[in-house]
Amino acid sequence: MSTGLASQIADAVKSAMRAHDSLRLGTLRLLQAAIKQKAVDERVEPDDAAIIAIIEKQAKQRRESIAAFESAGRTDSAKQESAELDILKEFLPQGASPEEIAAAIEAAVSQVQAKGLQGGAAMGAVMGQLKTALAGRADMAAVSAQAKARLAG
Repeated sequence: MSTGLASQIADAVKSAMRAHDSLRLGTLRLLQAAIKQKAVDERVEPDDAAIIAIIEKQAKQRRESIAAFESAGRTDSAKQESAELDILKEFLPQGASPEEIAAAIEAAVSQVQAKGLQGGAAMGAVMGQLKTALAGRADMAAVSAQAKARLAG
């Protein structure tokens, strides 16, 4: 792991070890394991973009777990998942503002409509543009819902 983000994560692991912060250490080690697994699977060292995608995936898993734990009344487990999510967010790029997200959706929708695409093809084209524009900076599930509503009318 020689990229900038990977070395930041490695430094954070060392800091967590020194501070005896078991929650932070465990979360970061799981993240390092996921990065290492990607490197082994693809036989290439993941770059920062690939690492951000891994962090996003882990963050999404935490959000889903939080929702499941809260619906089951397990607030202690939801709090732990929330704390882990906060740790992961430290390594993601600064989030896009709601105005920036709305502008990106509007631009993508108008560009797709200018091409004459409709239905699923239009949604696919819009999400393809938004994924590159907002990668790592927005919850793509929420962006997808907003884009779908905008395409619907």
